[in-house]
Amino acid sequence: LQAYAKKVAQELNDSSGFKASNGWLERFRVRYNVNFRVISGEGAAVDVHTIKDWKVRLPQIIEHYSPVDIYNCDETGLFFKLMPDRSLVVNADDCRGGKKSRDRFTVLLCANWAGTHKLKPMVIGE
Repeated sequence: LQAYAKKVAQELNDSSGFKASNGWLERFRVRYNVNFRVISGEGAAVDVHTIKDWKVRLPQIIEHYSPVDIYNCDETGLFFKLMPDRSLVVNADDCRGGKKSRDRFTVLLCANWAGTHKLKPMVIGE
């Protein structure tokens, strides 16, 4: 991000001596709500060639359908007993969590592309 910011500044012929320092990066992150997150799910397991192929094929497949007739469904884990893993505390306070609950349901969520029809979440397993 810092390297990209420097590149943009150069392309804009910035003469202010912009350095994209760590302090700048921190203020940028806070201002625009940019966060570091753990990568989860199966996204990294997808073959790049498959993605390129579907980018060409999918528009051809759906061109004769209305957005109200195109649905997407996906499953997700719902950890119904899991407590938050973060809390606001004063620096002097001790903040310790307990053992994380593994009680969960697998839920299927489904809606059409237009967003006009959202099916009720369906529990499909534990």
